Amino acid sequence: MSASVAVYRNIYTEDRFKQAYGSDDNTSGGLRLREKLAGRCRCSRRACLHLLRDRLPIFNWLPKYRLKKWILGDTIGGLTVGILHIPQGMAFALLTSVAPIFGLYTSFFPVVLYMFFGTGRHVSTGTFAVVSLMTGSVVEQLVPTPLDMNSSSSEAADFEAQRIGVASAVALLSGIILLCMFGLQLGFLSTYLSEPIVKAFTSAAAFHVTVSQMQSMLGLRLPRHTGTFSLFKTLASVMENLPHSNMAELLISLVCLAVLVPVKEVNMRYRQRLRTPIPVEILTVIIATGVAYAFSLDSTYNIEIVGHIPAGFPKPRMPALHTFPDIAGDTVAITFVGYAVSVSLAMIYADKHGYSIHPNQELLAHGISNTVSSFFTCFPSSATLATTNILESAGGYTQLSGLFTSLVVLIVLLLIGPLFYFLPKAVLACINVTSLRQMFLQFQDLPELWRISKIDLMVWVVTWLSVVVLNVDLGLAIGVVFSMMTVICRTQRAGCSVLGRASNTEIYRPLENHNKCYEVPGLKILTYNGPIYYGNRSFFREDMSRLLGLTPEKIRSREKARKALEKREREATVSTVERGIANTSFSSENDFFKSETSESDVQAVLIDCSSVTFVDVAGARLFTQMCTECQKVGVHVYLSNCKESVLKILTSSGLMTYMNPQHIFVTVHDAVMYIEQQKEKPPENTTTVWV
Repeated sequence: MSASVAVYRNIYTEDRFKQAYGSDDNTSGGLRLREKLAGRCRCSRRACLHLLRDRLPIFNWLPKYRLKKWILGDTIGGLTVGILHIPQGMAFALLTSVAPIFGLYTSFFPVVLYMFFGTGRHVSTGTFAVVSLMTGSVVEQLVPTPLDMNSSSSEAADFEAQRIGVASAVALLSGIILLCMFGLQLGFLSTYLSEPIVKAFTSAAAFHVTVSQMQSMLGLRLPRHTGTFSLFKTLASVMENLPHSNMAELLISLVCLAVLVPVKEVNMRYRQRLRTPIPVEILTVIIATGVAYAFSLDSTYNIEIVGHIPAGFPKPRMPALHTFPDIAGDTVAITFVGYAVSVSLAMIYADKHGYSIHPNQELLAHGISNTVSSFFTCFPSSATLATTNILESAGGYTQLSGLFTSLVVLIVLLLIGPLFYFLPKAVLACINVTSLRQMFLQFQDLPELWRISKIDLMVWVVTWLSVVVLNVDLGLAIGVVFSMMTVICRTQRAGCSVLGRASNTEIYRPLENHNKCYEVPGLKILTYNGPIYYGNRSFFREDMSRLLGLTPEKIRSREKARKALEKREREATVSTVERGIANTSFSSENDFFKSETSESDVQAVLIDCSSVTFVDVAGARLFTQMCTECQKVGVHVYLSNCKESVLKILTSSGLMTYMNPQHIFVTVHDAVMYIEQQKEKPPENTTTVWV
């Protein structure tokens, strides 16, 4: 069934439409601005409560907490994640090149603080492998490991204090950067790390983590390589020293991997049926510690163990502030990675469960978490992939689950920590490697990216190769720059199309995709599918000149013909005055151009600006230049569908000096009807649009 619709109305230029339907905002706009400023500056009890709820979201969700419905899920989810935090915190501390106890501290303080300030209900904060690896590179650069150090001497204690001082300084500076970003409301910056960049980055970083843990799994005592090509340097060093591997630690690693990998696979495949995942990491830690203690593996087979873990709460300690100039560049990269991963995770689960995330408040939450935690010997923290997924699948509903997570870690800190003295470090290395399962599985996204967007696939591949071949922070920077370059290239080559009209409609579509549409005789309708700015103005000019046939030779010949016409008209005027006889060889300029051009030549050009998102000064000047060139060859220029911001810039740049303001229309069809009626010269007050 088909139906036709007829519309009868006046033709609207932009000026005429504003007069009929525009709003008078000359005076009321200023009043509204003053009212808004006054409202923001006004202090009242209601405003203070609103600010408190915005900055402390716990006062928003806690009064609305559904105790009977949510408490069980939050309790089970929080306890499950807390149990997982214990082995992962100690394992990721090794990535950070600090003692395992500091990983437990980092699994406690940020969790408590995020519960008060965070907006992600299913976000689990704490130690994250990628952030820990990047922080560890900074620690190794400033405080490298001496190969001949005695682990039981006072020199070793001073060495550990220096290392955690640097790691805490990174956390403090990262928190300060996040707080400054919050003050400037820069939460939108996380959008520059697109999904392909984040996934490629984390996947490539997983290779760095795996390679860095190979020496612990093989029982090799090797220096840690940092900087560019660090992954290949570490691999070469491991392969060179492979004959010196500790067979006992290698056997421990193989047994742990044989247990961890299958159980994690079971947890993943049957997560819908399992109320809580099997806590295989903490079970492995307990069993390995018991076996190492029972058989004295540290003294008998010279395996490396965790050593003394002090019980109790950490004393506040000032980070190594003097290292700020040395760590500033690396800390910026660590900050952006941690924040981007945290916000991405929060948004994924917020979309899944139907609530909203506030990126600027997340800046405040993670900024406070890192700043405060740094004074309690913690290294940088962020949201974590594995624990967040487990928290959501275990039935967590709100941030209250963080309370139960922190209680588990607190019990370990106060009571159980020293019992892990004989825990082999090879077990923690295996936990590190197996925790990266989700990151390695991100290779499964490549076929989908190939099908959806080849450019996004290129961004993924370039980021992954840069991170693997070079290093983590430099590779991330290359990925971001390459991604932005693809956006710039796409706007530069946006493309110009010729529009045709569908018969008996007001619909205009590109002719290359709609061959049954037709061009209006004598009129060329063009549309540009992107912004017009300094970066693509030359491409825009080339496309327009090609489609209009405005070659320099044609412009010069037409301009020469125009000057000849003006000379003949002056001579005809003189002859008419002297003889009293009119010269009718050329009655007007239009007659001259009609005689020089055929019916198929372009007599007017209409530019549809509906897809032009913005124009800068260079683009506005290009519009003016093209307008004058078209006038030289007798082609009138019309505009339609101009956005307010685009029209304002074009007007401010002086385009209206070279163009009739009445040639700017609300729609393409308004302009076409006006141009067709101008050919017939109808009375101005009866112009209408028929569809």
